[in-house]
Amino acid sequence: MNMLRVNFQELYERHLRRHSQYGINVVHLATVIGSYYALFSLAAWLVDAPWVLLAIPVPYFVMLALIVPVRVLAACAVFVAVFFALFFAVPPLLFWLCPVLLVVCHLVQNWSHKVWDLERDMSEFQTKYQKGWALKVLLAFYELPLLLNYLVFDRKNWRTVPSVTPAATGAPQAP
Repeated sequence: MNMLRVNFQELYERHLRRHSQYGINVVHLATVIGSYYALFSLAAWLVDAPWVLLAIPVPYFVMLALIVPVRVLAACAVFVAVFFALFFAVPPLLFWLCPVLLVVCHLVQNWSHKVWDLERDMSEFQTKYQKGWALKVLLAFYELPLLLNYLVFDRKNWRTVPSVTPAATGAPQAP
């Protein structure tokens, strides 16, 4: 897996196999916002000039520009601009709360997979996208564009109802 040689559409198809429900994508976007808030608050404690934080996303956007569709790149730019406008409008988190918020966001993301648990066959992607640190880094890097592509541009694939197991309802599960 090479960060600069990603087929975004293929990665998005993989994303849809595991995250095809609206709710999980909204929760994941909320945890991305929380994680960004924690990370940039932490960085704000380490630098004297808060405007320096605006330079952090520049290399990220340069890399995204090589991979993602222009409309997704634009959505990411608007998202980050709004994030920074809000970030600079409120005080940064207390230093000790930054790692706490990061852990909470990670736990909420994991929990969301129990609520919105509809998954389709991932075997097509198992060889190319093998589990491990490389995949985690790749997915973390492309998480924002994947989520925004789904939430902003792919309404036809929204599924809003969490899947319910037959044991929970006492009724047969719909196909």
